[in-house]
Amino acid sequence: MSAIAIASIVFAALSASALLGMFLRGHVPVDHLSTESKDVMKLAMGLIATMAALVLGLLTASAKSSFDTWNTEMKENAAKIILLDRTLAHYGPETKDIREVIRRMVAFRIAQTWPEERSGGTFDSSATPAVEGIEEQIRALSPQNDTQRALQAKALQITGELLGARWLLLTQAGNSTPVLFLVVLIFWLSVLFASFGLFAPRNATVVAALLFCALSVAGSTFLILEMDRPLEGMLKISSAPLRYALDHLGQ
Repeated sequence: MSAIAIASIVFAALSASALLGMFLRGHVPVDHLSTESKDVMKLAMGLIATMAALVLGLLTASAKSSFDTWNTEMKENAAKIILLDRTLAHYGPETKDIREVIRRMVAFRIAQTWPEERSGGTFDSSATPAVEGIEEQIRALSPQNDTQRALQAKALQITGELLGARWLLLTQAGNSTPVLFLVVLIFWLSVLFASFGLFAPRNATVVAALLFCALSVAGSTFLILEMDRPLEGMLKISSAPLRYALDHLGQ
């Protein structure tokens, strides 16, 4: 389910809870709305609000950490790709085909991850090999001297680091925000908004304020889910590092 859809559900649930509370106000016995009852309700809702704030903070921190990890790994991988290209260039002209393969691989990754930034034309994905294929081609080189042997070893080391980073990111891919956390959080907030409506006067200003609060919470939920999916949606990590690497490959 998309982040917008989940945020819309959150907004609808909180708004409905607030309006339900306002509706129930006229059906609750008067003695249940005494000052003493209100004080106890405020204490209970304060506890729920504190727990909801803690869970919301944990979700935000987790999503931000995931987003920053992907962003950092993307920058580091772009730097390693440039370093790999320069290492192969120093090896000799026999690595020209391998360097072209790397350039096509980076171009395909950019076109696949950021299709909205494509500058035109098409890309043949069938011509794009896996990183493992590049490692095999580097291993198949026949160095003629100690310098080339050192450069081959360095290229294999960089390729291994890129492979390790790739598998690490793949294992971290997906939604790291626990669904149960979201369900419990929405339930707590719904109860909280119902209590707001229960003790609030019935007028347009109060209704507008409660709806705005519900929209704000839905907006924060949307941002959390967007950060938790750094390669899709509206809030993606930047393609600038890989584009910079692509511009400097083959030089």
